[in-house]
This record gives sequence, structure tokens and C-alpha cells, in this order.
Amino acid sequence: MMIDLKTFFNKLTPVSPESWDMFSTLFLPKVLKKGDYFITDGQTAKEIGFLESGIIRAFYRNSEAVEYNKHFFINPCFIGGYASLIAGTPNQIIQQALTDCRIQVAKFADIQKLYEICPDIERGARILAEQFFVQKEQREIEIVLLDADKRYQIFQKNFPQLEQQIPQYHIASYLGITPTQLSRIRRKLSRK
Repeated sequence: MMIDLKTFFNKLTPVSPESWDMFSTLFLPKVLKKGDYFITDGQTAKEIGFLESGIIRAFYRNSEAVEYNKHFFINPCFIGGYASLIAGTPNQIIQQALTDCRIQVAKFADIQKLYEICPDIERGARILAEQFFVQKEQREIEIVLLDADKRYQIFQKNFPQLEQQIPQYHIASYLGITPTQLSRIRRKLSRK
């Protein structure tokens, strides 16, 4: 079931009709085809997007061109080079559509301009930033402290539909293991 931008934002914090009118007009619809990038490395982020449908992976590429999946985005969520948006530095985390995606896109600077006159929008943005922080910390703890079996089970809980929709090697990369290790874990867990 798709959750739209208004429903999602109102769950973060109640937004007045006046604020919503100003906020929602900043967003324009955009389609990303499978394989398209929302943002790539080296770009300075200017836009933030709300993912309405589809799957996007966030990954980084090391100097040997090996890719590491960091996160998967599914509706409802915001996408964009957050660190780049905040710090104005070149983006390092690439965001690529794994399926066709529908997005609502706005210029981040335009949203920031609303903070002064729409405290409810600023509050929503703060709550979102806090959620990002907590998710990031949880993920870092998982990678360091949990074994691959546990990480896979958490992945299944957090992204129940994803396994059927994206290639296994993307899931293995996200878990920090090889596709062969993932196959072994899946076999072992299916026997339980």
C-alpha cells in the first residue's frame, strides 16, 4: 500500500493547512527508470525526494570499484544525499533505482526557507533527522555486533517484500557477506 507525502509527513507531526500548501507546492513528480541515479558520488546534493513507489539502493564504491550496499529505500521515505545537503560537501553515497520509481522532488534550500515561517515543517524535518540518526546507529551496531544470520533475519523483518524483487547479490552486499554465504544462511534457516 502506497503512503503519500502528506500522510507520511502528518504522521511525523501535525501540519497546518497553510504550511502544507506552501510545502507541497515545492514538490514536483519525477520518474526514475530502473538503473537511473537519483544522486551519484561527487555531486553536491541540492534536492530531496519522497519515494512514492519502487526500490532505491544507497551504496558506495571504493577505489577498486567494489560496491557496498548501505541501505534500501522503499515507500514511504525521503531520499537524497543527506550529509551533502546539510554540509554542502560532495556526495559519497550513490542512490540508484533498482526498479522503476515514482518520486516527488523538491529543492532542499526551498524547504529550509520555510522553516522560519512554518515551525511545523521545521519540526517534521527535525523528527526525520532524528529518525535517520537512530536508523544509522542501529545499522552500524548490527554490522559490528551481530552475525550474518541475525543481520539477514533483521533484513527480512525490515524489508519483507524485497527478497523477491531484487538480485541476491544486492542483499549479500547489504549484509556484508558473499552471495554464497547468503545461500548457505538461507538454506540453514529454511530447515529450522
